[in-house]
Amino acid sequence: MGTTTTAPRKQGEREAYEAMLRTLSEGSVHVHFDPYEDIAWDAPEMQMDPKDERWVLDPRVDPLGATAWYQAQPLERRIEIGRWRLMNSVKVGGAFESILIRGLMHYAMALPNGSPEFRYCLHEMTEECNHIQMFQELVNRAGADVPGMRPHFRATSSTLGYLGGYFPVVLMIGILAGEEPIDHFQKSILREKIALPPAVLRAMEIHIAEEARHISFADEFLRLYVPQLKRRQKAILSVAFPVIMRSLAGEIMTMPRSVQRRFGIPDDVFREAFWDSPHSKRIMASYFGDMRALATEIGLMTPLARRVWRRLGIDGEPSRYRGEPDRRATLVS
Repeated sequence: MGTTTTAPRKQGEREAYEAMLRTLSEGSVHVHFDPYEDIAWDAPEMQMDPKDERWVLDPRVDPLGATAWYQAQPLERRIEIGRWRLMNSVKVGGAFESILIRGLMHYAMALPNGSPEFRYCLHEMTEECNHIQMFQELVNRAGADVPGMRPHFRATSSTLGYLGGYFPVVLMIGILAGEEPIDHFQKSILREKIALPPAVLRAMEIHIAEEARHISFADEFLRLYVPQLKRRQKAILSVAFPVIMRSLAGEIMTMPRSVQRRFGIPDDVFREAFWDSPHSKRIMASYFGDMRALATEIGLMTPLARRVWRRLGIDGEPSRYRGEPDRRATLVS
């Protein structure tokens, strides 16, 4: 499961994969963003006001924002909670990018000379470094001293990234498990025209544009290599796939308990928001329509795996096309 040395059954698959890598690499050269050149941080319209009403959480995309408790809070309180909630998600996103970089660097440095994967992996890591800078600049300018990752995830993050280099198929699943919820959340905000401070929206636009390449790489990597695994390896991977998806989505999209305590969010409200209520469960499941489609296409949606997806609360119809919105998740109970 951890190696990529097995030759594809058809040379055409390898050639198509390498052509895709060249296309992605050229895209990184010709269409890329710099967090300090492409965001006018000091422009008046880009300044972030801690009292801006646009920080209020929208119930269509945020499970805490959909709770009756949050909606009953005074406006000033909803603004403050929303600013911390969003900036903590941004901080966690940057931390996840650092795990991705560790894993990709470990994997890339073991590749043979002439590998087109090496070039693209380095392009992707360069872009992820820019994203970390961009996210941290947002946090700094928003004025919310958010903690980011939950303590246990922070403690294991460096080890997870390093180990990913030994198991690249699992690494790519992990990359998708982290990228897909963030990508889906940000696209939903832009699609629904949800009001946020302009600097936040600009950062999301940049992130979505470049993450499209990163997600495409991980997708095509799995499409090429998973079918070449042995039957036993695929059986294990079919069950691990949804577990990794749900675990990493929970780490990235759940508010830390320290932030809960800061704002006095009752335990029952916290559980409702993360992820016990019907609405929050729909939001969580909506993150993975594309991943259910991918698992089906590469032979990992077995009857047993389907039961695991259902048990974890992330089952549902696969996307008919990449990025298809799940309108059910926007219906607030």
